[in-house]
Amino acid sequence: MTRKAVFVSTAIPYVNAAPHLGFALEVILADAFARHARASGAEVRFVSGTDDNSLKNVRAAEAAGLSPRAFVDAHAEHYRDLQPLLGASFDDFVRTSADPRHADAVQALWEACARAGDLEKRTYQGLYCVGCEAFYEPSELVDGVCAEHGSAPEVVEEENWFFRLSRYQARISEAIASGELRIHPPWRGREIAQFVAAGLRDVSVSRSRARARGWGISVPGDPEQVIYVWFDGLAYYLTSGFWTGTERRIQVVGKGIARFHAVLWPALLLAAGLPLPTDLCVHGYLTVKGRKIGKSAGNGIEPQAVVARYGADALRYYLLRHVGPSQDADVNEDRLTAVYTSELADALGNLVSRTLGLVRRLPGGIAPEGASDDALSARARALPKAVDDACERLAPDDALRAIWTLVAAANKHLSDGAPWSAASAREAWAVLHPTLTAIEAIGRALVPFLPTTAEAIARALENPTAAAPVLFPKTNLNLEEDSCPRGT
Repeated sequence: MTRKAVFVSTAIPYVNAAPHLGFALEVILADAFARHARASGAEVRFVSGTDDNSLKNVRAAEAAGLSPRAFVDAHAEHYRDLQPLLGASFDDFVRTSADPRHADAVQALWEACARAGDLEKRTYQGLYCVGCEAFYEPSELVDGVCAEHGSAPEVVEEENWFFRLSRYQARISEAIASGELRIHPPWRGREIAQFVAAGLRDVSVSRSRARARGWGISVPGDPEQVIYVWFDGLAYYLTSGFWTGTERRIQVVGKGIARFHAVLWPALLLAAGLPLPTDLCVHGYLTVKGRKIGKSAGNGIEPQAVVARYGADALRYYLLRHVGPSQDADVNEDRLTAVYTSELADALGNLVSRTLGLVRRLPGGIAPEGASDDALSARARALPKAVDDACERLAPDDALRAIWTLVAAANKHLSDGAPWSAASAREAWAVLHPTLTAIEAIGRALVPFLPTTAEAIARALENPTAAAPVLFPKTNLNLEEDSCPRGT
């Protein structure tokens, strides 16, 4: 039987500065989807990378006194380092300026659009935001500046190649309305549908080599033009060679680039005769005191600092459950510390340590007989479906809420049953057996979200008489260690 094939990707960030916590959110979201698909038996290709071929990078290199090549080579490694730092499971990492597969993919996509009659050269004047790498109409600006970057766009006039985006308005509307292209959360999809219904304009997809400072992939047959960074960047999804022939194609992107992915990208694929994405997960922004975290804003929080203090799984939990894929969310260390303490260390960590501590004190030879029919075990058996349903909707926050509902139920069961006060080992086991069943279900369910924690739980359950692991130590936070409940 052929396994289901699933493509999962992050967007690719510009490498004009080191990565911040906002991109870590995207990596962790995509990684959770990839890990869940693998755990479900699918053949998965999880791809990330860097967007090197931008004017934004060129100008940052000039400001640093470096060549574009030296600049992007140095910064790209910081993004590659997110894989071990965040526990991400990339199968491929594409650097658009250095991977020979990528130039081939870009030019093949260009030539396919040309064969479809969707490319033509025109003279154009417009307002260009270098931060967004996009042209804007005056009506799209806020008080004359880009709403995303707060800066006035440049007036640019030059001869470019244009892609006939307007030809695909009806087809894109149909794909969104029919669910062929699912946009998550659904209200983001309704926003995109309204944007498309208002009318699509043809878009410039090349830049003069002079304005690009000679940096970028040449337009086939027109060496004085380089391919626009968004055409170039969107082709990255084809670079790994895994896009076609997959049943599901999941892309995780920030809301600021949703239109490129939900409008321009599907149109390019339609022109080239390639399949559309099946799922577009559009996440919000992380903010600090209400202001978007950004490299150019100078308020970026480095994920390395957060991981050093809390650990990768704690950061993953906070971002997946308490930020999630839908809304903007303010980064607050007090909140992160409170979540770490109450939900990870006290709720999950203490559940595992005190349960296994009690099991270790029981005399050997006691084992469950048959499946347990108690209420806690029934809830444990229901957990996998709840997690699968949430992941199908690309809602890891809902999956983690379901898991922590079982964590709370297991803690209550243990406290109510008070096995430390049982009159006999058999009576104690009657309480501990369902608790262990719940912990096993929790550990399995955590594999896509907190992989290191899931592995530690699995190891502990393989040898429950060994010393119980301390899953989320408070020593790193300089917080007082809680003791186990009396009697344990």
